[in-house]
Amino acid sequence: MPGTLYVVATPIGNLEDVTARALRVLQEVALIAAEDTRRTAHLLARYAITTPTTSLHAHNEARKTPAIVDRLLRGESVALVSDAGTPLISDPGEHLLPAAIAAGIRIEPVPGPSAVMAALSAAGISTRRFTFLGFPPTRSKDRKLWMDELRTLNHTVVFFEAPHRIRQTLVHLKATIGDCSIALCRELTKIHESLVRGPISAVLEADWEARGEVTVVVNIVHKTKHDAPAIANDASVLAEFGLMTDSGSLSRRRALAELARRYQLSPNQVYDAIERAKKAAK
Repeated sequence: MPGTLYVVATPIGNLEDVTARALRVLQEVALIAAEDTRRTAHLLARYAITTPTTSLHAHNEARKTPAIVDRLLRGESVALVSDAGTPLISDPGEHLLPAAIAAGIRIEPVPGPSAVMAALSAAGISTRRFTFLGFPPTRSKDRKLWMDELRTLNHTVVFFEAPHRIRQTLVHLKATIGDCSIALCRELTKIHESLVRGPISAVLEADWEARGEVTVVVNIVHKTKHDAPAIANDASVLAEFGLMTDSGSLSRRRALAELARRYQLSPNQVYDAIERAKKAAK
């Protein structure tokens, strides 16, 4: 009887975020296929797991997939893990999973940490509808096409970016879709965790250091001259004002100006809405 291929989510930073089920599976399988065995070794050592590991990353996955599928067919179970978070979400697995499915192998997800979900949960941007776009391409032509695709969207977008490219990407993003509100999520669940929120222009001007992979949440809202202001009620204006100023990325004056621009109101009208919301909350 064939074994099972477990797709196991692992912590994106804090090792305490691993699930009890993930630890059991990693202990019980015959082999762990890891994107980087050195990084996975830290997690295994923390929980005294001695299961053998083998590397499975973008440069060797196609070559190593047949051997792993063969082991699964012989009845051994294998756990697939990435460096951090959920496998196949911009991580290896795109060769192994289809090959295992084609061979009749049972695939069992072991859900858990995800940088996408973590960023969305703390961004303060609508999660009713969102699109995940992975990493922007690095080649200029492909990158322009990727950016142009954003023009067709009108909801929340999440993507990853490398630290050395993030500022340039934000500049291109602003030029493509305008000065939309974003959340820049860095080092999530780690000691230096940081979430910077506000219009793209304000985030670019803020004092922050790009370290580690960055998760970006973007509130893409394309308005036309026929659109009514997107203001829902005074409380929503107060909530957005708090998000802009609490992170320290915007002063109260600049936050008022941004909300006024967004809702096609005067700064005084925005200020009045905030004050009404404060009084109503008392």
